[in-house]
Amino acid sequence: MPSLSEVISCLSGYDPNAVPVAQAQQIIRDVVAPVQGVEKVAIRSALDRVLAQDIVSPINVPQHDNSAMDGYAVCGADLGAAGPTVLKVVGTVHAGGRFDGTLNPGECIRIMTGAPMPARCDTVVPQEFTEAADATNATAVTIPAGVVKTGDNRRLQGEDLMAGKPALFKGKRLRPADLGLLASLGFAEVPVQRRLRVAFFSTGDELRSIGEPLDAGCVYDSNRYTLYGMLTRLGCDIIDMGVVRDDPSALEQAFRTACENADAVITSGGVSVGEADYTKQMMATLGDVTFWKIGMRPGRPMAFGKISSNGRSAYLFGLPGNPVAVMVTFYFFARQALLRMMGADDAPLPLMRAVSASAIRKKPGRTEYQRGILTVGEDGLQRVRITGAQGSGILRSMSEANCMVVLHHEQGSVNAGDPVDVLLFEGLV
Repeated sequence: MPSLSEVISCLSGYDPNAVPVAQAQQIIRDVVAPVQGVEKVAIRSALDRVLAQDIVSPINVPQHDNSAMDGYAVCGADLGAAGPTVLKVVGTVHAGGRFDGTLNPGECIRIMTGAPMPARCDTVVPQEFTEAADATNATAVTIPAGVVKTGDNRRLQGEDLMAGKPALFKGKRLRPADLGLLASLGFAEVPVQRRLRVAFFSTGDELRSIGEPLDAGCVYDSNRYTLYGMLTRLGCDIIDMGVVRDDPSALEQAFRTACENADAVITSGGVSVGEADYTKQMMATLGDVTFWKIGMRPGRPMAFGKISSNGRSAYLFGLPGNPVAVMVTFYFFARQALLRMMGADDAPLPLMRAVSASAIRKKPGRTEYQRGILTVGEDGLQRVRITGAQGSGILRSMSEANCMVVLHHEQGSVNAGDPVDVLLFEGLV
């Protein structure tokens, strides 16, 4: 992969003090590379893991033509078009069994859902469409004309998957349905990418950990807990390094330790222009790092690059210190990069459209992420309203919200009733 400095040198109009969101995302995408390492795990342990190679089906699914419902297996050519057809019932077949006899014209088989289709049968007549031909004789059935067409209610061999065809592709994050699919093919284990190791810590003399006295001018460190939750949802192996004070030697040691033990390092705080923000100095000393003022709100200051120590290197994401800004920059920058490092398909987060319940003021020239609450009205229309004050320190608004309203770089103010893009939190946060 090209270095960060190489990627940036090829950009026209690049200004680290005014980087559009899309440009920053593209730079990160061009620099980050997947980590190496594959392991086999039991499918019960594979949920949310990233598939390391294509999975090819060793069998046809289903293995035989079979019935989609309870009823009677018939040959479509035996059914009359002008009136009812009476067929002789010559046997019964259940799921897991088979009928090995010979079916002659004018005969049918009683069949249950999932049972293999007998030879010569190509259609299943649902049980509720039939009636006994004679109340005293259960060996014949009457089928009205036109209730089925030839081929109805039959599942074809290999209809789901053909033997030798790909069932799942490398890079897929395995979901519950994928575990079921693997089981249906007889796989007990699956090759997956090794878990990504991510170290993270907060910086600042004003931060206190839970359980410590809260001195005047100090705040409890919430960022490590939101980062913990977001990284856990991604399925990373995480190294919580706690709070690092604003001291050059302490920061350097923290960066070196993180770099030597993880694939990626995430910090919160210390990337703005304050006098005590030594993080920038340490990042620049240890590697190829750039510092951005991104055209976005919240989350303007951010650092990205690669740092090295004792022969090991790690990608670095220096996030802002304000709680909401940490979450926003993680979701729209770090998350996609970490997925790429995991070897996962790194498609952008999907947006949906909703109607804004109120006017939203915005100037073109930056991307804004506002916390919102999405509801569905009695008319079926999806509407979104802003949670209230949108300050980057108001973490409560993230807890109340169920979505993020995304107001794009070139977009201006929104009127009540205008459509807006929305990112749902469900499945994400």
